[in-house]
Amino acid sequence: MAKDVIVACDFSDGKTCLEFLEQFTGRKPYVKIGMELYYAEGPQMVRKLKERGHPVFLDLKLHDIPNTVMKSMKVLSSMNVDMCNVHAAGTVPMMEAALKGLTREDGSRPLLIAVTQLTSTSEEIMKRDLLIQEPLQEVVRHYAENAKTAGLDGVVCSPLEAGFVKEHCGNDFITVTPGVRFADGEKGDQVRVTTPARARELGSDYIVVGRPVTQADDPVAAYRRCCEEFLNIG
Repeated sequence: MAKDVIVACDFSDGKTCLEFLEQFTGRKPYVKIGMELYYAEGPQMVRKLKERGHPVFLDLKLHDIPNTVMKSMKVLSSMNVDMCNVHAAGTVPMMEAALKGLTREDGSRPLLIAVTQLTSTSEEIMKRDLLIQEPLQEVVRHYAENAKTAGLDGVVCSPLEAGFVKEHCGNDFITVTPGVRFADGEKGDQVRVTTPARARELGSDYIVVGRPVTQADDPVAAYRRCCEEFLNIG
C-alpha cells in the first residue's frame, strides 16, 4: 500500500500557497487543501496544483443529508482530486451516497475517507460537548467500521489509533493521520499527537503535517525530515 507525507497547505490565499510550494524544486509534495484555502480560491486552486504535479487531498469534510453530499461529490470528482473526505458522523447512508456521487461513469474515483474524531478532540470534550459517553477509542472504532461498511477506503484518525483501526478493519483500510509533530516541536491545538517515525510504527498510511513544515524556518528541510522519518527517503 502506498504511503506518503501530505503537507497541509492551510494558507489564506492562493498566492501564498503557490509561493510556498515553489520552494520544492525536487519531489512534489502531496498537498492538502482545506476549507480556508478552498473557500478563498475555489476549484481553480485545485486545478493549479494538479497542473504543477501535486497530488491533492481535498479536505472539506462533507456532512449533510445524503442527497446533498452525493451531488457535491459529483462536482469534486470532476476536479480530479486524489483524495477527499466526509464526516463519519454523517451515518452510513450518507457515506454510501458520497461514494455513489464520487464514482465516475467508468468506475474510477478518488480515494474517499471519513473523519472519525478530530485530533483536537479529547475524550473529555467529546463527552461534555457531544454527549457521546462511550470511550473515545470505541467511538473511533465504530465510526471506522461504519465507513468500511459504506465502502469507503479508510478514515482520518489520530496516529495513536491507526493500528487499532487496522486491527478491526484490515490492513488494506487506509489510515490518514494528522496530529503529527516532531519530537522537539510544539503540539499547538492538537491533543492526540505523535512523531512521524512513531506514526509509521503505529500503522499510519498517510501523515498530514501542517505547521511543523509550513511554519518552519526551512520548510523544504522540515519536509525532508518528515519523509526521512516516515518513509525513510530524503
